[in-house]
Amino acid sequence: MGFTRAELEQFRDVEVPDLIGPGLKLLFVGINPGLWTAAVQTHFAHPGNRFYPAIFRAGISGYEIDRAVGMNDDDRAHLTGRGVGITNLVRRATVRASELSREELREGGERLTRFVAEHRPRVVAIAGITAYRDAFGDRKALPGRQPDSLDLAGPFGGAALWVVPNPSGLNAHETVDTLAAAYREAAVEAGVVPSAA
Repeated sequence: MGFTRAELEQFRDVEVPDLIGPGLKLLFVGINPGLWTAAVQTHFAHPGNRFYPAIFRAGISGYEIDRAVGMNDDDRAHLTGRGVGITNLVRRATVRASELSREELREGGERLTRFVAEHRPRVVAIAGITAYRDAFGDRKALPGRQPDSLDLAGPFGGAALWVVPNPSGLNAHETVDTLAAAYREAAVEAGVVPSAA
């Protein structure tokens, strides 16, 4: 499956439904949908995105979902059945995340706080340190598990907060292996995968 640039442009500002099921343990949060993602209605769906190879390698998914064609109902049930969900900071699709304003990201952080309060995942994993800093005004944040994230009075009501690497192919200093390692740490805390013995 492929799209021309003109075909993809028709999906600008289109939203992609959240992937959420009962028993949510681990919520992955993207920055916003790309045009390919909007076209196939599947988060992290661009063929160059390494999210699905990484979560498979991390043991979060039992098989590698074909991101280029998008998820089918069985794929969605597979992930939600494991307690995995996906949402975005900003809902509208763009060519690149750099098209988003800091204000949009800040509003997305507020929306995410409400979303987490409603769905109550054990772990929230935001993919992208710069987007996290902009959304939550934490200019000094470092990748990894955020200190004091289990604070019941904090923005995520006691959920552990991880900032994990963005799986976009544009993030050249990450590989499928480094992404898988980061995602696995968050998944272990969420109880989605067992810790290494």
